[in-house]
Amino acid sequence: MSDKPKHTENHLDPDVAKWFAVYTRYKSEKAAFKQLEKKGITTYLPLQTFTRQYTRKVKKVELPLITCYVFVKITKAQYVPVLETEPVVDFVRFSNNLISIPDEEIELLKRVLGESWEVTASPTQLERGDRVELIAGNLTGLQGTLIDARDKQQVVIDLERMGYSLRISVDKNLLRKV
Repeated sequence: MSDKPKHTENHLDPDVAKWFAVYTRYKSEKAAFKQLEKKGITTYLPLQTFTRQYTRKVKKVELPLITCYVFVKITKAQYVPVLETEPVVDFVRFSNNLISIPDEEIELLKRVLGESWEVTASPTQLERGDRVELIAGNLTGLQGTLIDARDKQQVVIDLERMGYSLRISVDKNLLRKV
């Protein structure tokens, strides 16, 4: 067992606002959204409109695309005010790392929900042979091929110019399908 402290990554920046996912209490996404906006925090809650048929009426309802999630675009100074918001439980973390979400992914969510299609969100399932990218740590951005999809994810990274491949065991929460 190593006494060496594990390095955790934190993408909060004092000057540049970045997107982060925030957990909310169950069925409290809209309340969290309203309270965060009142605090002047840029917030995004992806909602879908559904038509529900009841016995005596038809009603349109807006439901979150991802339950218990709200997205905030914040600087480091806004971190604590977000956590102090009543329906907010915590920030979404990947192996204790506070990882920002690229602007392009939030924009894609907005574009997809701007269409009239029904959308379902589910966690990405990684399978053997998938191209993956590390999203945290010193090796962020490094891409490779997933060679083992059991409990411990193993990735092979080719160092083409050196003629070698590296096999690395990585927490599956730190991998993103490319």
